[in-house]
Amino acid sequence: MPELPEVETTLRALAHRLDARRITGVEQRRADLRFGLPAGLPARLAGRRLTGFARRAKYLQLMLDDGMAMLLHLGMSGRLLFDGPPAGPHEHLTFHFDDGTILRFVDPRRFGMLDLSPQATLGEHKWLAHLGLEPLGNAFDGAALRDRLAGRQVALKIAIMDQRHVVGVGNIYASESLHRAGLSPRRLACTLGPARAQRLAASIREVLLEAIDAGGSSLRDYVQSNGELGNFQRQFRVYDRAGLPCTGCGRPVARLVQGGRATFFCGRCQR
Repeated sequence: MPELPEVETTLRALAHRLDARRITGVEQRRADLRFGLPAGLPARLAGRRLTGFARRAKYLQLMLDDGMAMLLHLGMSGRLLFDGPPAGPHEHLTFHFDDGTILRFVDPRRFGMLDLSPQATLGEHKWLAHLGLEPLGNAFDGAALRDRLAGRQVALKIAIMDQRHVVGVGNIYASESLHRAGLSPRRLACTLGPARAQRLAASIREVLLEAIDAGGSSLRDYVQSNGELGNFQRQFRVYDRAGLPCTGCGRPVARLVQGGRATFFCGRCQR
């Protein structure tokens, strides 16, 4: 699943290519993705100009000149690809712009989402209202993280992947962040003291920013909007490295399953 760095990379590509561009047409090939698409979507978007771009968690927000916003989520396998040939049966939406640019929404598993919402009340949208701290926001630090996790009798990795506490920290970046912070994924979230919480907050931000600079991680479906692979997987310290030496101490990286997801960690470096 695309995580925050992959979504942020996509957002920056959209902003670079589509700022102030007008939508001249939309081809819609099915009525739904994960949920039903807005009624009359092609007609509602035709002629609209893009006026701004934002991200909340893993949701892309494309602002339109009529005061509405297009809210998109890539789901498990969704991709937004510029130009190139048609992507076949999994290309469910095709956007055409006034400079000839084509944007293709390709989603083999159809877990992606798209909705239209007034910009003025976007934060109240049912997909966004429950979301937690933005790890790249100015308000994210050890104190804020510790406050969110206070009293949580769950494993630390599970807690930081819970979108109600911190948004966008998926499986890959949770394992990598905990390794850099020297914290066990099995530690109870409520046991974080101020120093450990600050260390973890800094590690989460550091890992996410490095991943964004690398264009995200390409393991299965994800590619950047220009079709190129992300490169952060070349920098993994523990994720998907079970049995290989820890980059910190040389001990073999361990693997366990938490919440149905694989966790990778070093039993010596992480406490």
